[in-house]
Amino acid sequence: FVPLQAVGYSLMPNNKDEDGLVVLVFNRKEVDIRSQQQQLVESLHKILGGNQTLTVNVEGVKTMPDDQTEVIIYVVERSPNGTSRRVPATTLYAHFEQANIKSSLQQLGVSLSMARTELSPAQVKQLLQNPPAGVDPIIWEQAKVDNPDPDKLIPVPMVGFKELLRRLKVQDQMTKQHQTRLDIISEDISELQKNQTTTMAKIAQYKRKLMALSHRTLQVLIKQEIQRKSGYAIQADEEQLRVQLDTIQCELNAPTQFKGRLNELMSQIRMQNHFGAVRAEERYYIDADLLREIKQHLKQQQEGLSHLISIIKDDLEDIKLIEHGLNESIPIRGGVFS
Repeated sequence: FVPLQAVGYSLMPNNKDEDGLVVLVFNRKEVDIRSQQQQLVESLHKILGGNQTLTVNVEGVKTMPDDQTEVIIYVVERSPNGTSRRVPATTLYAHFEQANIKSSLQQLGVSLSMARTELSPAQVKQLLQNPPAGVDPIIWEQAKVDNPDPDKLIPVPMVGFKELLRRLKVQDQMTKQHQTRLDIISEDISELQKNQTTTMAKIAQYKRKLMALSHRTLQVLIKQEIQRKSGYAIQADEEQLRVQLDTIQCELNAPTQFKGRLNELMSQIRMQNHFGAVRAEERYYIDADLLREIKQHLKQQQEGLSHLISIIKDDLEDIKLIEHGLNESIPIRGGVFS
């Protein structure tokens, strides 16, 4: 019987030895580890000798298949002068591998410990040169050739279906974690979109309030300026400003310039107000002078229509007289030529 031989790829760690990260694999569920994380830290501190200059910190907790949990820790050592440093990962891992310490870790449920440090080029070269036990050298050489990213990935042997199943469970677990993270990100995006919509509505509301307050402020300034200049003669700059305003007013009143467009816009505004398309605070009203001009224009149109109607009535009367005369003359002519 020849066991299954296959090769997968694992991501090489990129952590430095001075980062001090050590992985502990517990035969306990993640929920149990998280609920008893403080007690676990205290137990690890006791295993390290209970030295008050050492502090155990948890870097991360991750679920693994078969109800196992991966816990990444590092230890900070404080010196008497007040400075602190992380205990190197290799030093901490060597301490955990001591027989008595390893036995204490097993009592806590630790089944595996390893230092999370990057591999040196010499270590990578040595791993790639020598095929692992139980792996055909031809398969190993082909795995090195097929490596999609030799700078980040390293071949990992899988001998037997049990190892293949373990890799499949790990991949499935990582897929679930990624999906959970994507769901969290999606919820955050939806919440941000709602906040953005609310913020945009508030900005529009504040803009309208700012415009209204600006108009009110301008009106107050105008009244204040009128009272302040009451009794004084018109100054040269005021006369120049009046001329400019008169010029603008003439341009607005010109029938071929802006007046027609303004009338069209006012008609559209009236239609929107009629159908309730705008809010009450956004309604517009026609100026009294403009309203008089519109009434005068409509009155002239009505008078023109009335005059046209009277002309049509007179023409109809004339046509009736002509028809009546024609009807009376037809029998007389028939009697003459018969």
